[in-house]
Amino acid sequence: QDQLVESGGGSVQPGGSLRLSCTASAPTFRRYTFGWFRQAPGKEREFVAAQTWIGDSVYYGDSVKGRFTISRDSARNVVFLQMNSLKREDTAVYYCAATTFNGDSSYYYQARTYAFWGQGTQVTVSS
Repeated sequence: QDQLVESGGGSVQPGGSLRLSCTASAPTFRRYTFGWFRQAPGKEREFVAAQTWIGDSVYYGDSVKGRFTISRDSARNVVFLQMNSLKREDTAVYYCAATTFNGDSSYYYQARTYAFWGQGTQVTVSS
């Protein structure tokens, strides 16, 4: 069964850094666009970042631009989210997602575009 597995979450002080990883179980994921979303308690799921497999285009949510970086190692089927200058408001469960969709970039910002999801990893930013 095709799966996405996140790792790398944890607790960090404000201003610190974490790197999340998303490992895809099947080679077919190399032709998927990957996204990261997050969900804080009592809030809706929020788009964080996405990277397409065609052209490696990247997209970021406004709240993380300039602080987070998405990248992928296609040979190892791993997608990363480097998170720097973390703030308390970044605290959430972070989810990796994948989609075969290739088209209007506005769709990459929407959770409903993604058919595959990981189980999530908790990120807590606190002093």
